[in-house]
Amino acid sequence: MDLNIDLMINSIPLLIVGAGITIQITAISVAIGLVIGMFVGVARVSNIRPLRWLAAVYVDFLRGTPLLVQIFLIYFALPVLLGNRVDPFIAAITACGINSGAYIAEIFRAGIQAIDDGQMEAGRSLGMTWWQTMWYIIIPQAFRNIVPPLGNEFIALLKDSSLVSVIGFEELTRRGQLIIARTYGSLEIWICVAIIYLIMTLTISRFVAFLEKRLGTK
Repeated sequence: MDLNIDLMINSIPLLIVGAGITIQITAISVAIGLVIGMFVGVARVSNIRPLRWLAAVYVDFLRGTPLLVQIFLIYFALPVLLGNRVDPFIAAITACGINSGAYIAEIFRAGIQAIDDGQMEAGRSLGMTWWQTMWYIIIPQAFRNIVPPLGNEFIALLKDSSLVSVIGFEELTRRGQLIIARTYGSLEIWICVAIIYLIMTLTISRFVAFLEKRLGTK
């Protein structure tokens, strides 16, 4: 069976638009997840037991349930409670962001625990509170440790964002499905989609490696 090269070439511009939307969803979701993950990660190692418990529940629930189910909960179940339809874009970034926050929280927790205990003791000896020491001394150092796993989380979410196609949001995978429905060129289109995903993930991997060298994490 010969590939329809013309179909592949003609479909590339539409798929690239979808790829741009995929990157947009991923970037916004990881930004949301970074904020959530930082606070939840700190809560996971705090000396306040209820706070640790709540953070653990959040992480365990989000990591223990499929992202697809979380997307369905926000897009289909949440409107039942709110009484209003949720925009697919809002549903996509909300589900992906909250999900990413759970994984980034564990990344932060590991990064914080990798810092020598003497750093906390030094901060406390200077008269700083536990929280001040955490925000001004521990977390800045932890950021250097978490660059590689954060890069991996970005790549993982970039690929997992294809799941938002189930709610009709036209990112890369959904664009591919729509083109296939019109042209019946499933082999050609899925090859193009796979190549575009590969290009994006390899680019991010190289960028993360560059950051690692600049920050001296290797």
